[in-house]
Amino acid sequence: MKKIGITGQKGFTGSYLYNTISLLKDEFELIPFEKSFFENEHQLQEWVKQCDTIVHLAAMNRHPDPQVIYDTNIDLVNKLISALEKTGSTAQIIFSSSTQEERDNLYGRSKSDGRKRLAAWAEKHNGKLTGLIIPNVFGPFGKPFYNSFIATFCHQLCYNEIPHIETDATVKLIHIDELAKVIIQSIRAGMHNPAYRVEHTSAFTVSKILEQLNHFKTLYLEGGILPQLPDKFSIDLFNTFRSYINVKNYFPFKLKQNTDNRGTFVELVKLHQGGQISFSTTHPGITRGNHFHTRKIERFAVIKGKALIQLRKYNNSEVFNFELDGEQPSYVDMPVWYTHNIKNTGDDDLYTVFWINEFFDASDPDTYFETV
Repeated sequence: MKKIGITGQKGFTGSYLYNTISLLKDEFELIPFEKSFFENEHQLQEWVKQCDTIVHLAAMNRHPDPQVIYDTNIDLVNKLISALEKTGSTAQIIFSSSTQEERDNLYGRSKSDGRKRLAAWAEKHNGKLTGLIIPNVFGPFGKPFYNSFIATFCHQLCYNEIPHIETDATVKLIHIDELAKVIIQSIRAGMHNPAYRVEHTSAFTVSKILEQLNHFKTLYLEGGILPQLPDKFSIDLFNTFRSYINVKNYFPFKLKQNTDNRGTFVELVKLHQGGQISFSTTHPGITRGNHFHTRKIERFAVIKGKALIQLRKYNNSEVFNFELDGEQPSYVDMPVWYTHNIKNTGDDDLYTVFWINEFFDASDPDTYFETV
């Protein structure tokens, strides 16, 4: 079992990679990292000694003074190399660089120079370096105004702000989950490649992406309509957009009731795509669920009875509780990486309708059991 440590563990890429590796408990053991280790030589060395593979993601991306970015990133690399040398470690190092290396800026230079310093360490000490040169990364929970323009646009649209395009260039992109798979495969293979170019998986102009995100806002956020998602990029972008919705304030989404002498008609789900709709009854006191998905889009709608739906982001302690009653039909959507359940809190059977965007595949269920 390989022991994996991740610097920058709490950042955008680091937290996603940490969470993904934590699902592979039979293959990897995670060695937790704290930012303070870089300020304490002994703690950093003790941490390094425990790791078979170190994924070095800690870095500064933005600062008013570019020289501060360069100095900070090089200092982090130097401290890591010092700890490797003093402990005699020959751990595999996976270094996160960027296609910014190709541009004449101090951030890109810090990445290029840092990668070269680690390559020199590997050559001198018979170590292994996987120097990943990565295109623009996007995905759920990125930090707005810091990690990517997509994170910024999603945040602004979800909070009724107006995004602004500075340069409408074509951007080469990779989804965070795709990058995590590249890193995990590099760990499995024990790869030594000081300059490994990670291929982008999509390329769009900034304006085209903003157009699609605006479409998501109008259709989904304002109208409750699930948009058509014809390809993987659309699904990844939509799940990214959804991750910026304030679930505590947005859900449960109240459904309109159309009532006449025949009874009540409720438009439960408006679809621009397929998927699977299911129906269940749940006896009083019974709880269903306690699992999460990393890609599936799912909706729980209560149409009769009383229920408690709970959500908790994976590796987070805050629990969101939503009380639903069939007297006022309503639904809660399950964000990716949120474990969720539903409990019948009434005295009669609970009637729930479920929709999910793909058929169940036993060979690839994307269902991870985790108690809320």
